[in-house]
Amino acid sequence: MTASFRSNSRWLALGAGSLALNLGLVGAIVADVDERAKLASPLRDSEASAPHNPPGRWPRRASDKQASGDDSLDEQLRQLQTIGHAAGSQSAPENSDVTRYEPELAWDGLNFMVSGHAPEAVLTDMRGVVLHRWAREFRSVWPDYAAPKRGLNDQFWRRAHLAPNGDVLAIFEGVGLFKLDARSNLMWSKQNGAHHDLFVSDAGEIYVLSREAKLIERYDPRAPILEEFVLVLDQAGDERRRVSVLGAFEQSDYAPLLARMPRSGDVFHNNTIEVLDGSLADRSPAFRAGNVLISVLNLDLLAVLDLDAQRIVWALTGPWRLQHQPTMVEGGRMLVLDNQGLGEHSRVLEFDPFSQQIHWSVSGASDAPFFTRTCGSVQRLPSGNTLITESDAGRAFEVTRDKRIVWEFVSPHRAGRNGELIATLFDVVRLAPDFPVDWAQPSERR
Repeated sequence: MTASFRSNSRWLALGAGSLALNLGLVGAIVADVDERAKLASPLRDSEASAPHNPPGRWPRRASDKQASGDDSLDEQLRQLQTIGHAAGSQSAPENSDVTRYEPELAWDGLNFMVSGHAPEAVLTDMRGVVLHRWAREFRSVWPDYAAPKRGLNDQFWRRAHLAPNGDVLAIFEGVGLFKLDARSNLMWSKQNGAHHDLFVSDAGEIYVLSREAKLIERYDPRAPILEEFVLVLDQAGDERRRVSVLGAFEQSDYAPLLARMPRSGDVFHNNTIEVLDGSLADRSPAFRAGNVLISVLNLDLLAVLDLDAQRIVWALTGPWRLQHQPTMVEGGRMLVLDNQGLGEHSRVLEFDPFSQQIHWSVSGASDAPFFTRTCGSVQRLPSGNTLITESDAGRAFEVTRDKRIVWEFVSPHRAGRNGELIATLFDVVRLAPDFPVDWAQPSERR
């Protein structure tokens, strides 16, 4: 059985007046509505300064008394530090596991995933057979952690990274980062506010998003905000560098963008970090090796942070809303998962970050649903196929350049009080078929 997505270009009618920020210049770009589609932003003036967090996921202010029952500053800070995601949000479907697989067209490999059902990561083959499992509960990592009255993200890992020797780095959202060996023994843990994403360099340095709830009176003298940071850690998890993303914006040519920022609460909600390899440095010094690409969800913004200068050196808005997982791909292009730019359909865009020309896109349609209101990820595979994680639906699928689905996985895991919801599938990463797994011990077969 095969399936394909329809091309959907109606969004091109959004027209002119988009905000496009590139190489230190602030200006307007008019969308060229033809086969050379240019990026255009649907942001309306009335929305420019309003946070648009999806309901049920992130409280807008730490002082939400209904959530905590306590409006003291200390409790506001604790509550804000641990805002996060739901273990599940959609009704569970009947089908599960690998529901479609065309070996001759899919890129063979292993699938490493984390889900809202449990504090664990799972490695499977292309047919869904579990090859290995890592598990570690929150209290076995931080037994003395002083949790807020409600909202601690201690039931699942938000993101994880697998090393060739079987070691795993994992994040308990908003609390910290920890490392396990292949047998799930705890090697170290750092209560550093890690959240959403991490990146490990070839040299073994760990780049991770971090946040700290604090009162910054120049923004709001009564309600705290989450100040975002990029941390650089050594292989033992010790912090070697800390750069404030808020400070990097304030010290850059992009400081005017902060006028669109909420004045309290989760003001940025960064959700992606990727260290640039320098392959585009000849086109722009902003893309030199060692700078980091980030995604600022609450500003619908992609940005590049120069860690040495501690400044934002490039930024871009487009048609995406509440986007996730911008990543550089071959040909000097960028992929991004646009969660809500089409309303009730999500999509993936591949575009030139300098000319804003769109080279490829795939979107959901009524007869081929693809929609994740929150979370999600995207990965370009060596074959040219694209792996997409549709988090809210508990689904991941691989599509060819002609938008044909050649592999599909629907999580068998459940969430909700009575198991009525499919567990949020936070991330699926395809590993190469020769990725070493001699340390793996199959824990179950489905």
